[in-house]
Amino acid sequence: MPIAAELRRVFGGRIARGLLAVSVLAAVGAASAAVVAGHTPEAGVLKVRVGGDQSQTRVVIELDRAVTGKLLSAETPSKQVVVALPKVDVAGGDMSGPGAGLVKGWSIDQAAGAARIKLDLVKSGQIKRRFLLPAGDGLNVYRYVIDVSTDAVAPVSPVNASARASKAVLKTVDYAPTATPLPDPGAPKVIVIDAGHGGKDSGALGASKHEKDLTLAAAHALRDRLMKSGRYKVVMTRDTDVFVPLEQRVQIARRANADLFISLHADSGGDPAIRGATVYTLSEKGTDRVARGVFGKSDWFMNVALPGQDAATQRILLDLTQRETKNRSSVFAETVLSKIADKVELLRRSHRDAGFMVLLAPEVPAVLLEMGFVTNPEDERVLADPERRKAFMGGLADAIDAYFVQEAKYAMR
Repeated sequence: MPIAAELRRVFGGRIARGLLAVSVLAAVGAASAAVVAGHTPEAGVLKVRVGGDQSQTRVVIELDRAVTGKLLSAETPSKQVVVALPKVDVAGGDMSGPGAGLVKGWSIDQAAGAARIKLDLVKSGQIKRRFLLPAGDGLNVYRYVIDVSTDAVAPVSPVNASARASKAVLKTVDYAPTATPLPDPGAPKVIVIDAGHGGKDSGALGASKHEKDLTLAAAHALRDRLMKSGRYKVVMTRDTDVFVPLEQRVQIARRANADLFISLHADSGGDPAIRGATVYTLSEKGTDRVARGVFGKSDWFMNVALPGQDAATQRILLDLTQRETKNRSSVFAETVLSKIADKVELLRRSHRDAGFMVLLAPEVPAVLLEMGFVTNPEDERVLADPERRKAFMGGLADAIDAYFVQEAKYAMR
């Protein structure tokens, strides 16, 4: 069964929200079809990689700078596609190499102050998406990605448009338009709100309030604000004072095909003077924990079936999915901090990483927000006061709005 079809079977709608964009790279491990061409560090173009099959192929151009691509060839299917990368050098002469999958061969030359990329195809195809992955995640290069497919470019699904391939972008980068329309700005996004603790698990205790009560009240305030806008479908992991196991909260997010997962908590500390909010995203140890659970067949996590006959191919797919999800989570975390900074006190190092169970869904962007220290009198008053809590959650809702506006602006079309 082709990888794309198998992904649809396993992940359902999630395929159109990111896994299809990365699945073609799994063929690299299965067929050893990757082609690499090096260049000098001073050149704009550093390396080219190609992998995939004759229905879907991905070309990755590694660069030493951020770029804005421009489509030069027709948007209709043809046997050659051409993309220009303005202000990018091809030092030392033109580059070329054999292809893989749908790409018969590629070449890059200098034309009108731009690096011009030509992809000769085995049969008629077209660019399905293209986007820039910024430096990060241990890599010091930018990656301009071109996905070529023989499939017609399908209309964007209202629910799945917002979370396709990685959206971790630099604010100065502007993606060039292609054939697929932007997501409908009125389309509902699925937000899972996780009120920490509950039932027999009361969480931290302040002077007069339990953490479980403060998180539930905040979750209700956030839910009400999001539902009022009409732009979101909100799923609560708990709506009352009940106990929900951590692994079940992860499963709720995955089954809902969530666009975002937000876990609300209140911190505690031995020093009552310590106060401030913190946002957590998944750490590298947490990423490894997912892999151990998936490949070790542990029962702590909902079963994740991966396409491919060998472990190397499956690991490539899982790693790519997790990397893109972590990128999106980090972008959202920074957006949250920018929107709540004038509503509540922040810890000095307010964006941290951890391996919390609720952040482990490999394909759902997720953050855990410690809203403040329940052991600090002022933070407890903020979280217990309905008006101040409403303002706080209003800032969080603004961050959600801003995140999806950014995703719509930079969506691959």
